Amino acid sequence: MPINAGEICNREVVVVYRDTSLLAAAQLMREHHVGSLVVVADRGAERVPVGIVTDRDLIVAVAAKGMDLRTVDVGEVMSPDLYTVREQDSVTDVLRLMRERGVRRLPVVTPTGALAGIVTIDDVLDIVAEQLDDVVRAVGRERA
Repeated sequence: MPINAGEICNREVVVVYRDTSLLAAAQLMREHHVGSLVVVADRGAERVPVGIVTDRDLIVAVAAKGMDLRTVDVGEVMSPDLYTVREQDSVTDVLRLMRERGVRRLPVVTPTGALAGIVTIDDVLDIVAEQLDDVVRAVGRERA
């Protein structure tokens, strides 16, 4: 049975809202040792991902555009096109979407679209490395 996104994702996601200042976002990244924050909107009791902001987005906003971290909101610099995967999507599907869209992080959503976690390229590479190790061991046993 294939491993799915829900099994490998990190369920402890650091989130912000569109109106969070870039300074507060940067502080959250530092405090939680993460390179991205999922931007969410509340929908009833659920948090729905609407964007993502990365450490690179902050650098580009500040260095290239000369913006003030204290006066600019996350919504002004977050990536506008958000790609997500469902908990039941296979690791192969996750990797395919990352490759097609050129992204390294994908929010994982429940069947209702609520944020369930985040999966990174590193998470996927860990699984692929384990599977390759299994293949190497099987070939090694066959030789013996």
